[in-house]
Amino acid sequence: MSLNIEDFKIELPAISSGDKGKLSFCESKNHIPFDIKRVYYIYDIDDLDSIRGEHAHKELKQAIFCLNGSFTLKLDNGEDDIEVELNKPNEGILIENNLWRVMKSFEKNTVIMVLASDFYDESDYIRDYDEYLKYVNNEEDSNG
Repeated sequence: MSLNIEDFKIELPAISSGDKGKLSFCESKNHIPFDIKRVYYIYDIDDLDSIRGEHAHKELKQAIFCLNGSFTLKLDNGEDDIEVELNKPNEGILIENNLWRVMKSFEKNTVIMVLASDFYDESDYIRDYDEYLKYVNNEEDSNG
């Protein structure tokens, strides 16, 4: 299945107050297509060449935004992969379940916000890429 980044983009409202700045917001089931049960931030990334993510979720869905700075997000469905640079606080990416994600190429002072559809559950993670490929292929065989 081919991936198209346009299928994953989320654009939040950006209300300008001129010199006073902009305000953006998001609402569950309106801008974000799921109930938000957890919000977390990634910041103070000292090693800008580090790689984060490198996992998939069996059920969890996430929306990811770069509030400051920039980074590259790579999504992989086991057959195809795409990369996008996130660098605008009101533009995010919806990460559905069963997608491998990698975050890399961080700019100094990058702040990343992630909205999650459920509470933390280690059993939902797939942290080994080979295991991920086996899981995705089994999912496709049982659904196909």
